[in-house]
Amino acid sequence: MVVWNWIVEPLQYGFLVKAIWVSAFVGLVCAVLSCYITLKGWSLMGDAISHAVVPGVVVAYALNIPFAIGAFVFGFGATVAIGYVKSNTRLKEDAVIGVIFTGFFALGLVLVTKIPSNIDLFHILFGNVLGISTGDIIQTLIAGCTTLIVILLRRRDLLLFCFDPNHAKAIGLNTQVMYYTLLSVLALTVVAALQTTGIIMVISLLVTPGSIAYLLSDRFDYMLVISAISSVSACVLGTYASYHFDVSTGGAIVVLLTLFFVAAMVFAPKYGILRQKRVVGS
Repeated sequence: MVVWNWIVEPLQYGFLVKAIWVSAFVGLVCAVLSCYITLKGWSLMGDAISHAVVPGVVVAYALNIPFAIGAFVFGFGATVAIGYVKSNTRLKEDAVIGVIFTGFFALGLVLVTKIPSNIDLFHILFGNVLGISTGDIIQTLIAGCTTLIVILLRRRDLLLFCFDPNHAKAIGLNTQVMYYTLLSVLALTVVAALQTTGIIMVISLLVTPGSIAYLLSDRFDYMLVISAISSVSACVLGTYASYHFDVSTGGAIVVLLTLFFVAAMVFAPKYGILRQKRVVGS
């Protein structure tokens, strides 16, 4: 009875029902992309884009246009800048990412302080899914659905590009197109997740579900299922936890997702720490 009340009580409030559904949807979108990001080793790229969207959000509010447009333009612009600097200098990709994303993020902070607006920087950084508006929900759905459709249509090409780009190029795939396609959906996913976890912790949704699945399975189709289950579960339970324990929604989601990762890291049947110790001991 106590468990039933714990589940049902938040459903009496419309804003919580919306938050649960939006969080679950964002968790699903991030989980699907997370598998590709994990294979490609692009966790730093996700971090860069999430920080680079800040000036775009500020400019969008100042121009009175949907924040998703500004966030996507600046997020994708940052990835183009990273690709250009990497191609025309002797710097390695991690150094270029560090320079570009901190520059974009700092620009966003400057614009927040200089452009008159009602923007709450805390909500940009850490999300505000409990107070999400209908307009923001629509933007989130458009960005998320676009990401899922693109991945569905190019899933095999993207998988080959992430797993073995040299082979993809050898069989005639345009790896440059794949590169910017993956960057585009990554930017869109960051836009979709802005209201849920904010730009600081969105990297967890982009990396952790795929990492959990990678520890638990060698097959990519199984990875997608495991990633989706872990991400959606963390998003829904984290939203419930934020209501019952009066804590940050984004923080609760990321904490739960991290606990799932720790459990997978320790108890994974093939690649878990306990399994590896048994193999070494034998």
